[in-house]
Amino acid sequence: MADPIAPGERREATVREAKAMAHPLRLRILRLCLHQELTNKQLAERLGRDPGTVLYHVRHLTRSGLLEQGAVRTGDSGALEKPYRSTGLSWWLSNPDPEQPLAPIEAFHEELREAGPDSVRTHARFALHLSADDIAAIDRRICAIIDEYTQTDDQRTDQPLHGGIFVLHRLA
Repeated sequence: MADPIAPGERREATVREAKAMAHPLRLRILRLCLHQELTNKQLAERLGRDPGTVLYHVRHLTRSGLLEQGAVRTGDSGALEKPYRSTGLSWWLSNPDPEQPLAPIEAFHEELREAGPDSVRTHARFALHLSADDIAAIDRRICAIIDEYTQTDDQRTDQPLHGGIFVLHRLA
């Protein structure tokens, strides 16, 4: 497995990386392949999509370095399988494609729908008057907490896997 960028070292996404993360299906593929290697067929079944469509998106992610192919293996039917895994790099990238800011929200919404309403563990809604500096400070503090848990996640693999998203938007 390729070494992802060192924990805590965020950097700007390249154009290729930003474009790869600009599609909700690609974000879901990255999430699914973070904790286990999955073949294109397994991904297509899990996502309820055509294998050709999934392969198109897998190739985008592979070319960008966000996904990598694992060792070829023999499947249950005796056929050779090519599993894929996330490199973990996407977590440490900032400023995804500004033309597609809703892709992470759409991916999260699909994951939440799939998991069902009983999967929700906590949430908070709020409305605050914030300056640009306030927004930057909140973002830094929340990311620092999530980064802390991300860096030690391998110590809790015996616990249930949870997903989440933090979104701050300007109200209409």
